[in-house]
Amino acid sequence: MHKDNISAPLDDRQARVGAAFSKLTTLLGDRATLSMALRTQHSQGEGVPDAGLPDIVTFAQTTQEVAEIAKICTTHVLPMVPFGAGSSLEGQLAAVEGGVSINLTQMDKVLSVSQASMDCRVEAGLTRMALNRYLRETGLFFPLDPGADATLGGMAATRASGTNAVGYGTMREVCLGLTVVTPDGRIIQTGTRARKSAMGYDLTKLYVGSEGTLGIITELQLRLYGQPDAIICGVCQFDELSGATQTASMALQAGLQMVRIELLDEVQMGACISYSKLDEFRPIPTLFVEFHGTQQATAEQAEMFSEFAAEFGSQGFELAKTTEDRSRLWTARHNAYHAVMALAPGKRNMGTDACVPIEHLAACIEETQADVRQSGLVAPIIGHVGDGNFHLGILFDPQDSQERNRADALADRVSERALRYGGSCSGEHGVGLHKIRYMRAEHGEAVEIMRAIKTALDPLGLMNPGKMIPQTVEHHNENQNR
Repeated sequence: MHKDNISAPLDDRQARVGAAFSKLTTLLGDRATLSMALRTQHSQGEGVPDAGLPDIVTFAQTTQEVAEIAKICTTHVLPMVPFGAGSSLEGQLAAVEGGVSINLTQMDKVLSVSQASMDCRVEAGLTRMALNRYLRETGLFFPLDPGADATLGGMAATRASGTNAVGYGTMREVCLGLTVVTPDGRIIQTGTRARKSAMGYDLTKLYVGSEGTLGIITELQLRLYGQPDAIICGVCQFDELSGATQTASMALQAGLQMVRIELLDEVQMGACISYSKLDEFRPIPTLFVEFHGTQQATAEQAEMFSEFAAEFGSQGFELAKTTEDRSRLWTARHNAYHAVMALAPGKRNMGTDACVPIEHLAACIEETQADVRQSGLVAPIIGHVGDGNFHLGILFDPQDSQERNRADALADRVSERALRYGGSCSGEHGVGLHKIRYMRAEHGEAVEIMRAIKTALDPLGLMNPGKMIPQTVEHHNENQNR
């Protein structure tokens, strides 16, 4: 839709919001609200407490409703911010220019499952755990598992991955196609159920990772996997962090088919021991590792891994003997965020991540740990080291400006270090608000190509403004005058 086709914006912002709200209540009834409590709830995700209050919160139940919401927002020139489980970490959900928060959590249906083709179609508000509960009796499962029980639409929007990424890839690899609502309310389909295609631009990959800045994902066609015949999970601990990082690097270079390999430094492991009652372990650098496959193959892989770990000073490779033991270990890993928060009640967690080539992983993590010590902050390190991705949970007092500044500076150095090692400022958390300042450092002139795509698909700049693409002075002035 061109600007000439849109009603001239009202001079008064409050009047525009009022006119839009009147149409939204006609469309949605009480699923459109001005409630301050709900607006506050939709003003931010997890992580850094930088909020942006939407003017209106809506709860959509169908793709057609999302399309009508988009048309109303475009007519009245109001920003749109898609909202799922609220678990994003880089400020993606802050409505920095107000507008309408579009909550998709009531769109939570499994639309179809094909056991023969090993795929499914789901609505964007369905969570990954709910999908796997639905699939339990089919012999299939959806493998991606970021720490939160995120919505699948949100996972696609942020190109999420998680502990299984080394074995199964990220949302980029498992998304076969999408239903997307454009800013002017058109409904488009991207991709097909085919596992490959050479037809046209790959719009599915364009929208995956776009963080709500190009359109609103309402449905996903997802690749599924067969449940493995055998699973072997184990834990090995090291007196030195270097032993754990070198073991991980060696196992990857040797081609071991690990599905998950997770690193916890001594601070993070200590937090998990206390929070999840893992009293049989010591608070020292630790690797959690898991293999999927046949009984023979997984046993052989685990034995080779144990030998590598011993070479680099492992205290032993302890296998989880039962399904309950394995579940307990991975539950503790997934509760790592809560374990960190329990270290300092009342503080906030500036969760950040970086991803580097495997050859530099050990050096980058060890340098980062030394940096944490010098900062005087508590910042446990945890990593999906199978794909070179690691995280810091930087604890800080949001009321203490100096401590906040030190936390910001530490996070900045993590990003700068990742770039210096030839990596990325974010392996899975995304850009949002907090990583925008590194977009040019990582992508250079390619940022202007991204800006051109954004302008072509969202000419009024209404889709989640202030995110992903660094603003020029001209763009900033235009937005301030809206």
